[in-house]
Amino acid sequence: MAFAQPFPLAAAVQKVQQPTFGPDLAVRLICPECRDPNPNIVEEFGSGDLVCGSCGLVLGDRVVDTRSEWRTFANDEGDDPSRVGAASDPLLEGMEQLDTVISFRDGGSGIARELQRAASRSQNSRSERNLLTAFRDIGSWCDQFSLPKTISDIAKQLYKRSDEEKLLRGKPLEAVIAACIFIACRQAHVPRTFREICNLTHVSKKTLGQCYKALEQAFNLSPGATAQSNNANNPSTGPENLLVRYCNHLDLPVNVQSICADIIVAARQHGIADGRSPVSIAGGAIFFTCLLLGRPKSARDISGVAGVSEGTIKLVYRLYYLEREKLVKEEWIKDGKANMERLPAEK
Repeated sequence: MAFAQPFPLAAAVQKVQQPTFGPDLAVRLICPECRDPNPNIVEEFGSGDLVCGSCGLVLGDRVVDTRSEWRTFANDEGDDPSRVGAASDPLLEGMEQLDTVISFRDGGSGIARELQRAASRSQNSRSERNLLTAFRDIGSWCDQFSLPKTISDIAKQLYKRSDEEKLLRGKPLEAVIAACIFIACRQAHVPRTFREICNLTHVSKKTLGQCYKALEQAFNLSPGATAQSNNANNPSTGPENLLVRYCNHLDLPVNVQSICADIIVAARQHGIADGRSPVSIAGGAIFFTCLLLGRPKSARDISGVAGVSEGTIKLVYRLYYLEREKLVKEEWIKDGKANMERLPAEK
């Protein structure tokens, strides 16, 4: 008897089928109180509960919220705002704030450059591109000047308003930006002189003055941003506000700054050196105070910091020297801080 299998098994081996696991679609979640065949189950992601919408019975807790993690509180936005790009800039409201970056790697065919030009033309108009360029220049110049971000934002707001109202049509872009930075420094009580702004932006003083006057009249900035004849009414432009920066550059102690500020206030009350610029008064007062306290600084060093000539500093010193009895307090002499014999008659 021939067999197809030489050694047949006593019993045939049956293949064991592995059980498959899956959701039972016949099971429905029903509220035990309502027992409605068509339940109204509501997922409250705020509290993480699964609640019956008909009777309010809590059917489950710790529900995982699978939606976006962003939250919105504005009435005009949807429940799930766009999660693409950086935070919106209020200064660029009404403009497209998402950028498209095209790679330069095109194998030397030059297609990437053409695509970049087409993308830049289609994304922004000419006015928007000019606005973005001005904003970048304002930010970079404020960083070079070590100015805080608040001043940069104020300057951007001023430039945007002047650009929308076409106040300085025909003026160079650098001059308009320089005038906006100058006004922003005045408004933030961090004054900078025309000379400093001109050295930073390489704009002539005449052009800067024209743009500044135009913005001053258009924005009605007289109470807080313009120089008045009486500096006491406008402390942001007074020479005592320039002392801290100048004295820090000259490595002078704090007591020199305080005494120098008192001398400037006393000179203003007595009408000494009226009509001089705040920079000239600050430089001459520092020169006078340093000699009075026995911490002499050369007129050349002060001139390099303040940005005025040595002759102007010495002229203010002569005016202060002639009225030294009115400027120097008796308590300074009694305490040994000051000695008027240290003041030379001609300097």
